[in-house]
Amino acid sequence: MSPAVVPPLGARIRQARLERGRSLRALAREVGVSPSLVSQIETGKSQPSVSTLYAITTALGISVESLFDMREKSVVVSSPGASPGTVPHALAALAAEPGRRIGPLVGAGGRETLELDSGVVWERLGRVPGAETGFLLVTYRPGGSSSGSGALMRHPGTEYGYLTSGELVLTLGFEEYTLRPGDSVCFESTTPHRYRNDGEVPAVGVWFVSGDVQ
Repeated sequence: MSPAVVPPLGARIRQARLERGRSLRALAREVGVSPSLVSQIETGKSQPSVSTLYAITTALGISVESLFDMREKSVVVSSPGASPGTVPHALAALAAEPGRRIGPLVGAGGRETLELDSGVVWERLGRVPGAETGFLLVTYRPGGSSSGSGALMRHPGTEYGYLTSGELVLTLGFEEYTLRPGDSVCFESTTPHRYRNDGEVPAVGVWFVSGDVQ
């Protein structure tokens, strides 16, 4: 598999929203962002931060892991008071493939990638169908943060991380920790938290989030 960015996650978010009969404004209100931002994310004009992405997927009852399992196709969706229709090709919905296995070997040049806002990149390291675990190589570029606004996030699952290079500041509840190469962390992801890179070089590490699948 050649290296490639996963197809726009905005289309998958839009599909999930329509399938649940949720209006754009209702989703924005639940997540705590503007309808304009949700619209820009769905149309690919803007990428969500890590915290916004988790808030959206939690509100819609889908997992972040499922955003990698996509293939472009036309999908029929419906909402209350509207007739079923086909999502326009420009916003083609992306259907999850829960049985797709990634591995057992994933080459360095063949990782699926999600580019998020605020200088964060997720690279998928593998997947075993049925396993409720996200297995990611995570990069925080200099100045990068899991929340552009500085707000703390919380989401389902248990989080495990191991930093391989750079430095990363973790705010966890009322505590703040500086991770350096060789340091590891683990905590319940429902605890309010945020990551940021205050350094001048990328902070890179391997992360597992178990129990993220909704």
